[in-house]
Amino acid sequence: MKTSILFLCTGNSCRSQMAEGWGRALKAEEYDFYSAGIEKHGQNPNAILVMTEAGVDISQQQSQTLDELPIQEFDYVITVCGHADEHCPYFPAKTKIIHHGFEDPPRMAQAFENQQEQLDCYRKVRDQIKIFVKDIKNYLG
Repeated sequence: MKTSILFLCTGNSCRSQMAEGWGRALKAEEYDFYSAGIEKHGQNPNAILVMTEAGVDISQQQSQTLDELPIQEFDYVITVCGHADEHCPYFPAKTKIIHHGFEDPPRMAQAFENQQEQLDCYRKVRDQIKIFVKDIKNYLG
């Protein structure tokens, strides 16, 4: 049985979706990856676009809350934003909760009017998440 990892953020629209996509693309043989939000905000089209640029299709993933996931117990829960870290729900004692925050691409993009500059915000976080997922074993302890 593979180790289960849940990426949790506020709305499961961008960062946690990208992390799940990278997990499935890079480490699916070692881990089962899921993502969810404390709330459900729908998928972010810019996140889908920049992940597609990197060769990872996340368009079929669903924005969902914890209650909608196919399993409810995880070996690890990784919060990828401060709000999720502060409002992380209860998980059984066997679940190890880790916070590894990433900047919020939609918020970063608000500083730019040019679409390419806005997309660069998403690309930056996409690439940071990729590096994190590639080295995820080191973070799990």
